[in-house]
Amino acid sequence: MFVLFQVYYQNKLKLAIIGQSVFGQEVYSSLKKQGHKVVGVFTVPDKDGKADPLAVAAEKDGTPVFKFPRWRVKGNPIPEVVDTYKAVGADLNVMPFCSQFIPMNIIDHPKHGSIIYHPSILPLHRGASAINWTLIQGDRKAGFTVFWADDGLDTGPILLQRECAVEPNDTVDTLYNRFLFPEGIKAMVESVQLIADGKAPKVPQTEEGASYEGIQKKSNAKVNLSQPAEAIHNWIRGHDKVPGAWTLINGLFSSPMNLNTGQALEIEGAPQPALVTKSGLVLYGSDGKALVVKNLQFDDGKMIPASKYFSSGDTSSVELTDEEKKMAEEIRNIWMGILSNVPAVEDTTDFFKCGAASMDVVRLVEEVKQKCAGVQLQNEDVYMATTFQDFIQMFVRKLRGEDQEEELVVDYVKVNSMTLKMPHQCFINGKFEDAENGKSYNTINPTDGSVTVAAAKEAFDNGPWGRMNPRDRGSLLYKLADLMEEHQEELATIESIDSGAVYTLALKTHVGMSIQTFRYFAGWCDKIQGKTIPINQARPNRNLTFTKREPLGVCAIVIPWNYPLMMLAWKSAACLAAGNTLVLKPAQVTPLTALKFAEISVKAGIPKGVINILPGSGGMVGQRLSDHPDIRKLGFTGSTPIGKQIMKSCALSNLKKVSLELGGKSPLIIFSDCDMDKAVRMGMSSVFFNKGENCIAAGRLFVEESIHDEYINRVVSQLKQAHFHFTADLGANPSQVLHKTPHVSDICDAFSSGFFMEPTVFTNVEDHMFIAKEESFGPVMVVSKFPDGDVDGVLRRANDTEYGLASGVFTRDINKAMHVSERLEAGTVFINTYNKTDVASPFGGFKQSGFGKDLGEHEHIETQGGLFGSSDPLLYDLCLISAMYFELLSCYRYSMSLTSL
Repeated sequence: MFVLFQVYYQNKLKLAIIGQSVFGQEVYSSLKKQGHKVVGVFTVPDKDGKADPLAVAAEKDGTPVFKFPRWRVKGNPIPEVVDTYKAVGADLNVMPFCSQFIPMNIIDHPKHGSIIYHPSILPLHRGASAINWTLIQGDRKAGFTVFWADDGLDTGPILLQRECAVEPNDTVDTLYNRFLFPEGIKAMVESVQLIADGKAPKVPQTEEGASYEGIQKKSNAKVNLSQPAEAIHNWIRGHDKVPGAWTLINGLFSSPMNLNTGQALEIEGAPQPALVTKSGLVLYGSDGKALVVKNLQFDDGKMIPASKYFSSGDTSSVELTDEEKKMAEEIRNIWMGILSNVPAVEDTTDFFKCGAASMDVVRLVEEVKQKCAGVQLQNEDVYMATTFQDFIQMFVRKLRGEDQEEELVVDYVKVNSMTLKMPHQCFINGKFEDAENGKSYNTINPTDGSVTVAAAKEAFDNGPWGRMNPRDRGSLLYKLADLMEEHQEELATIESIDSGAVYTLALKTHVGMSIQTFRYFAGWCDKIQGKTIPINQARPNRNLTFTKREPLGVCAIVIPWNYPLMMLAWKSAACLAAGNTLVLKPAQVTPLTALKFAEISVKAGIPKGVINILPGSGGMVGQRLSDHPDIRKLGFTGSTPIGKQIMKSCALSNLKKVSLELGGKSPLIIFSDCDMDKAVRMGMSSVFFNKGENCIAAGRLFVEESIHDEYINRVVSQLKQAHFHFTADLGANPSQVLHKTPHVSDICDAFSSGFFMEPTVFTNVEDHMFIAKEESFGPVMVVSKFPDGDVDGVLRRANDTEYGLASGVFTRDINKAMHVSERLEAGTVFINTYNKTDVASPFGGFKQSGFGKDLGEHEHIETQGGLFGSSDPLLYDLCLISAMYFELLSCYRYSMSLTSL
């Protein structure tokens, strides 16, 4: 046990975290998760009675926290501060976001010194306003540097750097949120590990290209309007809301931008008058080009839409109803909770003048959304209504739907405190309609306990969709994705209610990947190409041979209940991009996001009949789709037995094309030379992700004997920390555990409570047992050990299954990783990772896990060379003589490895 303890903690450091902010908090938490010991956190004093986020996280963990107002006086270190710091005994100082001047005897004290995060690609933009100057100077690249701290001039040796492109309308906020924040956290953690492993470089900074710019303050942020429009644009976006670029119009203005034309407005120093338009304030540069300012902020702090400059004082107050007055008091309580230093919130109380910061804006928006009828506010709304009275007026107008687009008229069912609107009828030919027989059925919240294809055929044969300019079709799919993103919180909540998904997972994966899928395939619409084929000419004739890729017609899609919206997106996005029409049957128990999706598709402008949603049972709706003579392709995700029945029906009806993504019993092999921390974390994720209701879940873990016990102990320990655990050693005496070879139904009977089941671990599972062979589709970890060094033996056991969907291997040995991944019989092989799917990567299996691929270029274009040939695209027939070539390609299996070594 002592040896294992040493192995686990080797190459880990004792760290002092010196810094502040949410960034510092995330770095602190990530380093602790990696096994490093944080011996002290040094941050700033509380402001207005509120501790810094870094301090809050550390105090919660019991980590020593020190809040020094300053580290030195008149340039000299404060002795008692230095002594307090040295007493923690750190090996390394990590400075993720440090606004204080730290003395050099602190910087140099630890044996590994100090590292600091800087938001620029050093040596460019040394100084405190680096992100601002990246934008002000119009740089095409942004990035950050982790460097060895020096005397505060940002000139120390470089440890690592990361870069990203600067988009034309990036602001400080977008750059920070998109790249500098998430990637910066990862880089700080990576840097610490490089130091711990003795692999951290120290690259001296060059003076070539070095620059130093001062801190941007309000006093020097005035806009020079007698310069080109692009320079004005860069100056304004570089100053963002803080400190805010400004000029005189009998007041001040600041903020990001966009474009239009309208009522003239004289501005100091401008080469020509600006225009107040519906889109905002249009400014003209010295080159005659225009830019648009979205918001204006006056010197009293009030912000308005720039389009309302001339009418900003014209809005009359609305009279509140009794119900709205109750909500106003609820909001007053929210303000009181945030502005803890204010004795009472009056109508004139100003949110920002009372000490609120940007993080408080986020909190206010989220709490109002949760507690007040789900009204969707944006951060900008808070900046534009800074007093309590103005905020309530703005809130009530939004609550009443003023200035909102007209809603599609739908017969809704309303549930939950968010007042979710969920259509509950069939969606046929652009309308929500009752079933022909008028029947309906209940869909159950897991937390509590005749089909027509005529509309789709008509839309394909005579509608505009298939004949539409592909680029226009792509534009509609992009709009559909944008609207899904606009409704993402509502979709995620519906998904949680309907399928039992954890809300955050539903938001990020179920909904997030669905949006990505539609955007990805929208981009393919105008890139689906045929080819010319050089054939042997029979002279004197000359022949031109070419292929043309055309949509199949009506496609039917039958999807499962574990990822209702994501499976809809995976199957239908490619289908629609190619110009097909579709009839989709969601799982009987989870139809709600599919129906909400149908409503959104109407708003996006998808023509009638292109998308049709038919909830109902598989035995009725699914069978009729399989049998229907007008359907040319059917895609199904579900169990292997049902897949076989569908394939038989499709063959007997009209020999329609079929793609099947069926069951799995994916093996995950964990070798003793793996990264144990990662293998435990990813191994648990491979089983318990999405509650284990995951087609590629690791159905069986093979763990090398020498690390088997440690691995199991680690897993059980993690489950106990989460207050979930059940373990059964089937090698001791199975009769004492479940009285027989365990079956999934036994597990559910023994450990399930209502609609939920505790994560369960079975060890010493033998190859003949039921749970070693059949898919669990729940939070059940099945673990078997294998002898040390027996690579070929464990491969035979891993491949001894009729399924072939996914698999995985954890090892630090690249040769072993490649050897094993080449021999695992699965459509996807994960190496040192798991569950890593992407919309650009083809997904599917072989053997009794089915055939055909979802996602990726594969769906549209045959892959060059034979080894990665398609097994039949969901959407297209190949025409002319290349059909024979394509069928040849479909004889090959397609496998893929994702590697993270």
